[in-house]
Amino acid sequence: MNVRRKKNTDAQELAFGPVDWWLVALFLLLLCFGLLAVLTASGPASQRTYGETYHFFHRQLITMLLGGVIVAWLCWVPRRFINRLHYVGIFSVIILLLLCLLIGPTINGSKRWLDLHFMMLQPMEFTRVALVLYFAYFMSSKQSMIKEFSRGLLPPSLITLTVCILLILQPDLGGTIIMLALLFFMCLAGGTRGWYLVSVLILTALLVAGLIAVAPYRMARLMAFLDPFQDAKGAGYQIVQSLYALGSGGFFGKGIGGSIQKTGYLPEAHNDFILSVIGEEVGFVGITVIMVLFALFLYRCYRVALGQKDLRDRLSAYGLTLVIGLSFLLNLAVILGSIPPKGVAMPFFSYGGSSLLSNMICVGLLLNYSRTARE
Repeated sequence: MNVRRKKNTDAQELAFGPVDWWLVALFLLLLCFGLLAVLTASGPASQRTYGETYHFFHRQLITMLLGGVIVAWLCWVPRRFINRLHYVGIFSVIILLLLCLLIGPTINGSKRWLDLHFMMLQPMEFTRVALVLYFAYFMSSKQSMIKEFSRGLLPPSLITLTVCILLILQPDLGGTIIMLALLFFMCLAGGTRGWYLVSVLILTALLVAGLIAVAPYRMARLMAFLDPFQDAKGAGYQIVQSLYALGSGGFFGKGIGGSIQKTGYLPEAHNDFILSVIGEEVGFVGITVIMVLFALFLYRCYRVALGQKDLRDRLSAYGLTLVIGLSFLLNLAVILGSIPPKGVAMPFFSYGGSSLLSNMICVGLLLNYSRTARE
């Protein structure tokens, strides 16, 4: 009886612990800056497409308010509810990815979305979260066999491969790379043998090389990445215009609203390349401030993961941090011309309901885990 009472007391202490208010403050700062970025970057595109300047801004604001409700709910939802989502989440996103291929609209040659009338849902964004929760469950519950290939590495690899095949069929190479990266880093943290991880890296490299070789447009992007100015009006156009935006911003930028590239020169100015517009308007100083805020935010997320006593909670928080961190680093690398364009959104900044909601779900879960973090 005393033991049971002690367990209940410990559970109550964990359930009612405070959230990481530093993480909350950094998250709100990034959200505010992101909303301001959408406001200034989306005006010309919104005017051209819908005949009014604030269409994208209003939709982003509505999505942000909805996401705020989800974050608040996830902060206080019982942990046992989160721990039941691993299989439900995986099966749900696989079905949604299949529906994209079967009934989803074709946009720019890809079938990555589901038209829900009130929003265009992109299941890939939520697949990252579902994979992390599944990986955390599997690797924490199978620690006794995690170093075995057949029982420790093969099951999560097959799940990831299924998701990757569906993404390749859309096609979405950037999403495929993110899923494989999540598998690698989660296996690394979970205790998988080093030789198996090297094998995963080699197979991933071969897969990506094969996918690039069989698709002429991917090969053209690779060549443009190596020398974007050689085909500045073709395959290298986006990278060149992004570099022009960043370069013309100088040290302090042209001022909020002063971007020239967003007026039609830079494609996806309010989506994947929104950071280029920000760099043009607020310059090197403004971009540095944003990078510092992201670094502090990810550091607090890492502290949340490190402070978990339960292995499953630790792996879950670590994986959710990866979801946001990988997107940030990949998007930053694309707009700087360090890697070929991948179609990866900047967390909290890029316009898009699915991306924003999935990242806010990650934050809500991390805030939940922060309530049980111990210094």
